[in-house]
Amino acid sequence: MPDMTTTQTITPTTTATATDDAVSGVDIELVGVTKRYPGQKKAAVEDVNLHIPAGQILMLVGPSGCGKTTTLKMINRLIEPSSGQILIGGEDARAKDADELRRHIGYVIQGGSLFPHMTVAANIAMVPQMLGWDKKRITERVDELLDLVGLDPARYRDRYPRELSGGQQQRVGVARGLAADPPVILMDEPFGAVDPITRQRLQDELLSIQEELRKTIVCVTHDFDEAVKLGDQIAILREGGEIAQLDTPANILAAPANRFVENFIGAGSTLKQLTLSRVGEIDLEQTTTATVGESGPEVLQRARTNGHRAVVVLDQRRRPLRWDWLRAIEDQPVISDENHDLVTVDRRATLNDALDTMLVSGHGGVVVTGRRDEYLGIVRIGALVNLLQETREQAEQAMSEAAELERPAAPDHAEAALAAEVLQQHAEVPPTAEEGPQ
Repeated sequence: MPDMTTTQTITPTTTATATDDAVSGVDIELVGVTKRYPGQKKAAVEDVNLHIPAGQILMLVGPSGCGKTTTLKMINRLIEPSSGQILIGGEDARAKDADELRRHIGYVIQGGSLFPHMTVAANIAMVPQMLGWDKKRITERVDELLDLVGLDPARYRDRYPRELSGGQQQRVGVARGLAADPPVILMDEPFGAVDPITRQRLQDELLSIQEELRKTIVCVTHDFDEAVKLGDQIAILREGGEIAQLDTPANILAAPANRFVENFIGAGSTLKQLTLSRVGEIDLEQTTTATVGESGPEVLQRARTNGHRAVVVLDQRRRPLRWDWLRAIEDQPVISDENHDLVTVDRRATLNDALDTMLVSGHGGVVVTGRRDEYLGIVRIGALVNLLQETREQAEQAMSEAAELERPAAPDHAEAALAAEVLQQHAEVPPTAEEGPQ
């Protein structure tokens, strides 16, 4: 178990392509932080030492009552520490006025927690208004953030929370947390109240935003798979806020520090390795695309020449609107802007996400998007099988090398082999007209 008397940190392993100059977050350091409530013999959180590098995402996970939410809330002093020191960008958080501190720390909680009597724009504008921004700057910031979280400003800025879906409300909640461009974002079970498909898309959105902005994010979750997907590092807490293990997702899955961590990760830890592999690692297949306003006959001719039975229709910003069979556009003189709410995956989505989306949608593939939802290509189930097999082979090689060095190795990979066989069966099913566009 790591020594609790020293501050813990790990080498950053983020996959973001931004340079260090693009990091807008700051370091957070907890030094001997303790929280004791009156009348309780044991501290809720005791002597926590933790260093979170600037621009990184730290996921706090652990069983109920382990102190993860208490630890999170002490950073912005929604809960006052009993002792210890919290440094944000090298400055002591307790030396600042609490309200002023919170205005420079984004805070996102489950459900978005929007004010129901205020419009989307008014909800997002709250903190900038408190900071004295002028109206023009606030309006521009609101529109910029709505676009960033994938909501058309013209369509959503004047709506009220009751007019939004759960996922849309959560997106607005994220936008509000980013409104004043804070270096630190705290998130408490941010995606826990939405359905699995919406949760996946919100996770992808967060990764997309993080790649662009590089904030320092501390996130509490009960979902270990979510922690593996989102975290640059994961802190697994046990009772009293004790850190059982702090490391990268890959290292925790490959070498749990102790029995507590093994039990917390649970069965199927090998299959969780799928969460470490991203769609962006796969060579995407290209298909015929059409842009709204293009000549329908010209698109049909282009698709037939390419040997494709369907086209992906894009808007003027190359965002996919639908995946149409050719027969659906045969009578269209001009490609329409009709939106079918096409389910896509982001290139930062995991292989698990991509497979889930394929199975739910009923297609033999799924459309992949990049930054600001721009179309990148298509991934099919056969490509997932190939990458899974490569991952298994690499893991087996790592196990062999570990055995030679007589050090702890990754878990048995029989589950990955079984998963590969199941996926292979899907991949070998010949495509039919009922399975989806080709």
